[in-house]
Amino acid sequence: MSEQSTDVFFADLRAGFKESLLKKVGRLFLQAGFSNIVMQDDLVAVKIHVGEEGCTAYVRPDFVRVIVDEITTAGARPFLAETNTLYHGLRSNSIGHLKLAALHGFTEANAGAPLIICDGLTGQNCCEVRIDQSHCQEAFIASDIARANAVVSVAHFKLHLATGFGGAIKNVAMGCASMTGKLAQHCNVRPFVDTKRCTLCGRCRDVCRYGAIRLEEKAALLNESKCAGCAECIASCPTEAIRVKWDATSRDLQERMVEYLFAVVKGKEGKMGYLNFLTNITPGCDCMPFSDAPIVPDIGILASLDPIAIDQASIDLVNRSTGFENTALKERFKSGHDKVRAVYPDIDWEVQLQYGERLGLGHRSYRLITI
Repeated sequence: MSEQSTDVFFADLRAGFKESLLKKVGRLFLQAGFSNIVMQDDLVAVKIHVGEEGCTAYVRPDFVRVIVDEITTAGARPFLAETNTLYHGLRSNSIGHLKLAALHGFTEANAGAPLIICDGLTGQNCCEVRIDQSHCQEAFIASDIARANAVVSVAHFKLHLATGFGGAIKNVAMGCASMTGKLAQHCNVRPFVDTKRCTLCGRCRDVCRYGAIRLEEKAALLNESKCAGCAECIASCPTEAIRVKWDATSRDLQERMVEYLFAVVKGKEGKMGYLNFLTNITPGCDCMPFSDAPIVPDIGILASLDPIAIDQASIDLVNRSTGFENTALKERFKSGHDKVRAVYPDIDWEVQLQYGERLGLGHRSYRLITI
């Protein structure tokens, strides 16, 4: 751990006549110094996750509204920010994504700001950010997030089957990437064609700017040596025949995520804030079409200007909690036990924190300040 430490502010979930939980979130926003990262007329991306169809654990829009209102009070112009998914489903294009978001309550009337799908209709609108890191020389960030003046991450902290946990780092890194950027983080190979699904419609060939796809007798054929990994063929396929091998090792995936966090922060130093909601701490991501039972009790809400410190504090608070039986947690129920490794024993979740600290994105050492 670094000798330096940063502040992480914590609010428990107690409320009463003097202060509702919503008001406590507003106070957390102010005490964590978020009003200092937004300036008059700034365009501020409030990075949320609307939850997959069937998911019930995402951060509710009434909490998001408090954050939006605080940003507006500071004189800035907030918008809710989301990006389309690499996997097929309602959120793989902006039309389905917006419909699902509205179903989950993420409308301007409820959340106080419009929702913008920041990488465009099918996830291809992006800005290339040069970062020259170990895995990625450049990163592909959703255009409207890249062009925003500031970013406030509102993350539901939970476990994740590929990275151990998902918090501030993942919400910004994966959540702010275009489809090309998500593909670059997730896998070490190009897409492939599922010949059983292919109908030879030719859409993938027509959208490919690199001449990497041709139509054969039974199915489209993808030439990996020509493929640039832009993922436009995935978005264009009406039968979901263009697919992805989700075979990146967890270490590679976590390190690529951190490099994408680096890309989002680049040019926005001092203009980033992070909130983690430690509620409904499920064993799986909100991209799942369901939410399994929480593995520990609800804990509270954290806020910090340091993405590494807030995720370290979040995992520490989860591991200090007593786990629930009859859940995905089958062992290590006691306070102090590693709950993540109990559910995902093969994943070293510390990689993303170690690498983030090494890249200068924050510190694993922190001061937890209860408001």
